[in-house]
Amino acid sequence: MPAGTEIERKFLLPGVPDGLDAHPSERIEQGYLAVTDEVEVRVRRRGERTFLTVKSIGAGTRVEEELAIDERRFASLWPLTEGRRVVKVRTAIPAGDGLTIELDVYADALAGLVVAEVEFPSEEAAAAWQPPEWLGEDVTDDARFKNRTLALSGLPHPRPR
Repeated sequence: MPAGTEIERKFLLPGVPDGLDAHPSERIEQGYLAVTDEVEVRVRRRGERTFLTVKSIGAGTRVEEELAIDERRFASLWPLTEGRRVVKVRTAIPAGDGLTIELDVYADALAGLVVAEVEFPSEEAAAAWQPPEWLGEDVTDDARFKNRTLALSGLPHPRPR
């Protein structure tokens, strides 16, 4: 797989699972500078670090390049994302075989939404992985749960059970 390629599966959880405080977590704020049918450009603050990210649009496997930027650049770009933002707390949960479940509990307008992602080294590994029951529904191919869609359109309506 070429460098800068992301292979992931995404799951919709019915709620916040117990025991999250036993794992490391950090607040993430991300805002979208541009979203087209082919690419998205965003800025993100993850803890104390700030980034500019360019991603291709799609499900499962996508091109992703993340570049560290300084606080001054982040501060100048952040106002340009007004109305196109998500805020969440991400918790990293070991999933065995070197995999990590990144569980996101959303805040603000997206409060109540809980989604988990797992990144894989190959498409074969992604297809073969058997998620634990508590992860809920696989929404990898459901565009309503992409962060860019959540930032632009809010919670899916009607909200799935």
